[in-house]
Amino acid sequence: MSAVTHLKSLFKEQYNPENFFLIAGPCVVEDEALLFHVAEKVSAICKRLNIPYIFKASYRKANRTSINSFSGVGDVEGLDLLQKTGQAFNLPVTSDIHSAAEAAMAAAYVDVLQIPAFLCRQTDLLLAAGETGKFVNVKKGQFLSGEAMKFAVEKVKQTGNDKILLTERGTTFGYQDLVVDYRNIPIMQEHKVPVIMDCTHSLQQPNQSSGVTGGNPKMIGTIARAAIATGADGLFIETHPDPSCAKSDGANMLHLDLLEGLLEDLVRIREAIRK
Repeated sequence: MSAVTHLKSLFKEQYNPENFFLIAGPCVVEDEALLFHVAEKVSAICKRLNIPYIFKASYRKANRTSINSFSGVGDVEGLDLLQKTGQAFNLPVTSDIHSAAEAAMAAAYVDVLQIPAFLCRQTDLLLAAGETGKFVNVKKGQFLSGEAMKFAVEKVKQTGNDKILLTERGTTFGYQDLVVDYRNIPIMQEHKVPVIMDCTHSLQQPNQSSGVTGGNPKMIGTIARAAIATGADGLFIETHPDPSCAKSDGANMLHLDLLEGLLEDLVRIREAIRK
């Protein structure tokens, strides 16, 4: 069975093979009120536009520039809030894991295990994620080509799990910027898995001097529109009701109030390219 076929079981009544799917939510679990607010608003938008939706928030941020950066409310507490959000709004949920030991623990709470880009070559992590039987979304490393991601796919498949997603999130360009090579979308689709465009992390601007990663959120719409026009199966968009006050990656997130208009545009683009 292909990963595309498996998507029906993930989305249940939300499944719509004619449209792209969306992974969206705040960067990190801050508190229950934030998760419920974002999930309620985004799920209502997606139901209206017939977009299958996965709620996302990181229960822990392990890859931080500074020791002073917020990393989470606690692993079990964060995972419990994610599960509670998914149950409250009947949504599949996803979060990233950072070590093999985390895979089974997180799999008890979430539907999709996300592998961070910096860790996409970690064999023990990929195998542990695959062995849970959950969907595994592997983000392409900023240092890898789309062709090279076939090895990540092979590692997960080695466990007997073919519920695999791949995410494009930009390629390192100099020391403090990323650039998106849209050729990677059809190239990674050749691995016979759905391919997602990360529209927010692909705009990160790592800052080695201040310890705070920057971004260019004004370009999120541009990245998203180009990805849909290129044939991406899904989009990843981190969103927050007040990015300026977010505890992690506020410089990269889309303001929640701007999401609905963007998704409306993207649905029209999707319809146009499918004619």
